[in-house]
Amino acid sequence: MLLQFKNLTIRNADTDDARQLAKWWNDGAIMAHAGFPNGTGETAQEIAEKLQNDTDETGRRLIIEVDKVPVGEMNYRNCEKNTAEIGIKICDFSLHDKGLGKVLLSMLIASLFDDLGYRKIILDTNLNNARAQHVYEKLGFRKLRVLENSWKNQLGEWQSSVDYEMYREDFVNFAK
Repeated sequence: MLLQFKNLTIRNADTDDARQLAKWWNDGAIMAHAGFPNGTGETAQEIAEKLQNDTDETGRRLIIEVDKVPVGEMNYRNCEKNTAEIGIKICDFSLHDKGLGKVLLSMLIASLFDDLGYRKIILDTNLNNARAQHVYEKLGFRKLRVLENSWKNQLGEWQSSVDYEMYREDFVNFAK
């Protein structure tokens, strides 16, 4: 996948990105929302091996670039017939609250619907991540349910999550 809009690029992650991904994944501040306040502990070698298994059919880890500089990651995973599950992390905190997530997600979602033929996109987020929920709902995602105390982070603290879904007709594209 290679998507470009203005100064934004979303591209397939490859083994050359493993060191950067390891840096992000092992930063507890970046990974806390995903349940890893101490980071994931994965090495660049382990990540590189996983990246070699990515395919368009099963799913991809993607690198987000702003002005050709890696600033975060996205992913999609084929989880059932015509359904993709997605995720996003803008790892450069100086780029938060600038509207980038809405545009980057629009780029990915449009490609999943138009280029790869998915009919439904799902995602979940931590209930405490109000900023993400606001963005998802602006894009057209519908909140399905809140799962209270549904999982524990790596410190053993209970976390709650919100499940969302979107169909093509719900999508509001901010990358036009």
